[in-house]
Amino acid sequence: MTLLYILLAILLLAILIVVHELGHFWAARLMRIEVSEFGVGFGPKLFSWKSRKHDTTFVIRAIPLGGYNAFFGETQEDAAGPVARKRAPEAEGEETDAANPANPANPAEAVDAEDPRRFEKQPLLRRMFVVLMGPVMNFLLAFVVATGYYWVSGIPTVTGIDPVISSVNAAGPAYDAGLQAGDIITEIDGVSMLDGTSETLLRTLGAFQPGGEPLRLTVRRGEETLSLELTPAWNEDEQRMMIGVMIGGMYRVETEKTTLAGAASASAEMCWRAAGLILNALKNMVTTGEGLDQTSGPVGIISIVSREVASGGFQAFLELLITISINLGLMNLLPIPGLDGSKLLLGVLEAVRGKPLPREKEAIVNTVGVVLLLGLMAVLTFRDVMNLFR
Repeated sequence: MTLLYILLAILLLAILIVVHELGHFWAARLMRIEVSEFGVGFGPKLFSWKSRKHDTTFVIRAIPLGGYNAFFGETQEDAAGPVARKRAPEAEGEETDAANPANPANPAEAVDAEDPRRFEKQPLLRRMFVVLMGPVMNFLLAFVVATGYYWVSGIPTVTGIDPVISSVNAAGPAYDAGLQAGDIITEIDGVSMLDGTSETLLRTLGAFQPGGEPLRLTVRRGEETLSLELTPAWNEDEQRMMIGVMIGGMYRVETEKTTLAGAASASAEMCWRAAGLILNALKNMVTTGEGLDQTSGPVGIISIVSREVASGGFQAFLELLITISINLGLMNLLPIPGLDGSKLLLGVLEAVRGKPLPREKEAIVNTVGVVLLLGLMAVLTFRDVMNLFR
């Protein structure tokens, strides 16, 4: 992975995070809910500026792997304790009132816990709308990007599969012959292997008779065409002739130009299909544990995106942007404390009870959720870092 591809991967994550937080931000503006601070990233503050029109401070922080909207009053400490999204004023180097360290020196900036401008004092439907618009913006981003891509490039149609070598064993006939991952075997002894399946290639290799002449392979490697020879070897475990590779499939795709309406229809279908696959993967993960070993944190995602963009270019970047944006939107709708889904669930509970959950209990739920999420993130990050050195 080069630095360029790592930066592109970080840019992709930053786009998804900013769009998500802008969903909350614009919804709050629409509902006339004050946003004190809009932040991108975590950790030390790099720079900031303040909008005089809306009295919002925009902040860029050092670690671009998160974001937040601090609504009116959430940048202060009140009788209920510190707000999780903002450190105490002392931590920011701000001047405080010696008589009441929880509040800034300027009395005009003190925020009453019952101030009607506070987020929790807004009507329930307005609050739920603001919370919901974060994930909605991720879905909308995926739909818009896919629509634009289909409109410009055309709608792809799979017409077949070319058998591509996905990996080569460290020892074996393929390794000795010089085959590499990504190679496509187009012919064996003059017979085409590109009939739209991988079965012809596997059947031809498996039919080799011991003692026969080496197979003459025509191989496509990027823009090059190579001629190689190899002799398959008998594998006792598999009880068949093998050459020491894993065969994957590279889709043979043709594109057809379409109208904007056609692109939007194809985009909606693709996003719906992707959402279904993600939800099914989540279901399997919860019910059977399938896929848990493939779950990645930010480091793993950056590694995967970097690798895919390096091999697939701009198209891979857009495809990952679409897929991860849908994934992020769905994940945020899960009823896990600290995520948007939990806030929506608390809103439903408030509607049923006719009154909100006591702030103390809500704070405990959110704190537990954030601790668990941070713990999970730490475990995934550790595993991702260890995988980089393997």
